[in-house]
Formats: sequence, structure tokens, C-alpha cells
Amino acid sequence: MKKLLLCLTVIMLSATATGFAEKGKAFDAHATAFSYFFHDTDMDFHFGNLVLGATRNGGAEIGEAFHAASRIKDGNAAEWQTEWFRLAHRVEARGLKSLKGGHTVSARDQLLRAAYYYRISLLAMPTSAPEFKARGRKCRELMRMAGPLFDPPLEYFEVPFEDTVLPGYFRKAADSGQPAKTLLMIGGGETFIEDLFFYIEPQAHARGYNFATVDLPGQGMLPASGHIFRTDTYKAMKKTVDYVLDRPDVAPASLAAYGISGGGLFVPQAAMHDPRIKAIAMSAAVVNAHPLFAAMPAAVADKEEMASWSSFHAGIVESICERYGVDNPEGLIEANQGNTFDARKIAAPALLIVGEGEYHSEEVKRQQRIALEGFPDKRSKLVITPANEGATNHCIMENRSLVGQVLFDWLDEIF
Repeated sequence: MKKLLLCLTVIMLSATATGFAEKGKAFDAHATAFSYFFHDTDMDFHFGNLVLGATRNGGAEIGEAFHAASRIKDGNAAEWQTEWFRLAHRVEARGLKSLKGGHTVSARDQLLRAAYYYRISLLAMPTSAPEFKARGRKCRELMRMAGPLFDPPLEYFEVPFEDTVLPGYFRKAADSGQPAKTLLMIGGGETFIEDLFFYIEPQAHARGYNFATVDLPGQGMLPASGHIFRTDTYKAMKKTVDYVLDRPDVAPASLAAYGISGGGLFVPQAAMHDPRIKAIAMSAAVVNAHPLFAAMPAAVADKEEMASWSSFHAGIVESICERYGVDNPEGLIEANQGNTFDARKIAAPALLIVGEGEYHSEEVKRQQRIALEGFPDKRSKLVITPANEGATNHCIMENRSLVGQVLFDWLDEIF
């Protein structure tokens, strides 16, 4: 406990956030501290965090986003998917026109947003749906088209793993020819590599870091080909680290991995098995996924409650179930049996970044305490980001500038 108190860093904690579960009640990771636009809480979470949060890094424009939102019936999955698809198509046309005219900056910016709107149109869509692969491929096609328009370019890569490949992106810090510090970004239960690029790549580049990200089994489009989440994700992570460290532009002594949501399990679990990862960060630590899933409202809902769900929320839950290979939300609890890490077996220093609202969950708080007390490196610490700076929700996607400041200031000190 003494170590916890010494290492706990609290950034300007504000008054209690609203919208999160009261003590003793089930904690909804998709709750928000306040409403962005929609009354449907799950739709509002994704709009405020994935869409509006991405405006910081070029994934969306405020005017486009709110126009699309204004045409969507609250909680209606089909309208959500239709409106973001239509917007993606319009923005893609602008990008292709600029590209044809040789206007590379304009083309890059438009193509990036179009790619991300295609990705956003996949929310609440089952991975088995016919449109899922087509729209996912379109998203990736436009990202790869925009990649060479960066300087240095954004590179697409694939890591061979068992009977498939893990897709990823890499962007060098500079064309200096010298190896640089590197951030490997890992997502969670619903993420695509495009989400992670728009989450933090520009902040990494501005600070002189290489940026890498990859879809692990269960993420992105991999479930559509039968590659779902598993309890030995560290094996796929090892192959990814092999690829990253084989690059001459990566400094082996300065490789960090940062995981959000389920990545708060995958990253530290990988570090347990791979000492080549020299620093780790998590938003937030998932010491044991089983009790966290057991505390989620969707996983314990009865038939009557499920019948009241909006089509959007039902689609989100169905998609997550498919990614874990189960046919009902309750199955998510058992699917995460054994999804753990042991902080005592990790040599690298660790940073825990948790939004104030998410930290209200007693289970989240308990797991951060276990992790922090277990990490052997005394430079490990916990940072709670504040609600009064709009940095309170799950994964803190709504204030990516603050996440960048906390993460990279700490990594600069470590390296």
C-alpha cells in the first residue's frame, strides 16, 4: 500500500463525474460523464469518443460529424451505418479529385477522413455481415492510398502468424537513418488499427517517436476469417515485436507498448513473456478480465433487459460476442477465464492512465491497485485524468492531447 500511495499521481481531480455507476452497482465501460449528442448511451459513447475524439488527429471534422449525427435516429444501428457510409463516400470523392489534381496534402487529409468514416460505419455491424468485409477493405484501401502522402510515409505491413497475417501500420519518426524510440500501440475488444492511428500517431510523431500498431486475433477484420480472441495473445505480440525490432529504424533499448481497453491486458501479458519491451502503459490495467466482464451490465442482462436494448447497443454487444466466439453476452464471462497477467513478473516500468469516471468502478480501482503494488520497477505509477478536463471516460479517447502529454512525458523520462 505504501508503494501505491507514493506512486499515485492525480492530475487536478475534479468533483465526482456523473453518468457512471454508483458504488456496488455494475459498471458500464461505455457510460459517459455527460451527453455529447445522443440519448442512447452506447451510441453517444461512440460518437463522443471515437468520432469527436478523432478530430484532434485528423479522423473527422466537427461539421461533417454533427451533420451525419443529425440524420441518425437515436439508437438506430442501420441509420448510423448508412449515414457514416454516405459521408465516407462523399469525402472519398473529394480526396480522389485532389489526388488526381496533384494536391497531395488535400488528398491525404480527405482520404484519411473518408477511411475513418468507413470504419465508423462498421460500428454495431456483426463481423459476419456481408457489408463488413467490403467496408473494412475500403477503409484500409484509402488508408494505404493516403500513406505515401505523408513525409515520412505511413507504411502498411503484415506479420505472418499461424495461418493468417496480422495487419499493421508503421511510420518512422524521421528519415534520418538513425534508430529512434518507438511506440507500439495495441487496442482492445472492438478496435481497428485505424482507430489507433487516429488515437495517438500524430502525438508520437511530433515527439520524435516511431509509431507502430497491429490488429491482434479478435481485432479489426480478423474475426470475419475466424480469428477470434484467445488467452495467449502474447504469442501474436511476440511475432509483432519480432517485426518491429527487425527494422533498422527502431532503437531496441527504447521500445514501448501502450494498450487501451483490452490492450491493458495484452500489453502487460506480452511484457511478462518478452523482456524486449522496455516500457509499458495501459488505459487501464486489466489484471484479470474475468471479473471485469462479470461486472459489465451487458454480460449479466436478462432477456427482458436485452429486449429493451436499442438496435445499436444490441449490435455492439453482438459484435463483441462474435469477436470472442460466443453466441450470447453471458458467454463473454467464461470466454475471459484465464485472461490475466502477473505484474510481479514484468521487469519493465509501467504507467497506468485511467479516466476519473472509469476509476469510480470498484473493480477497475482494485485491479489498478493490484497491478501497481506488483510492478517491481519503482518508476511505475498511476495517473488519473480529470473529468473537468474532459478526460474521464473509458480509454480517455475524448482528450487525446492530455493522454499524449501524460504518456510521452513519462516515456521521455524513462528513455
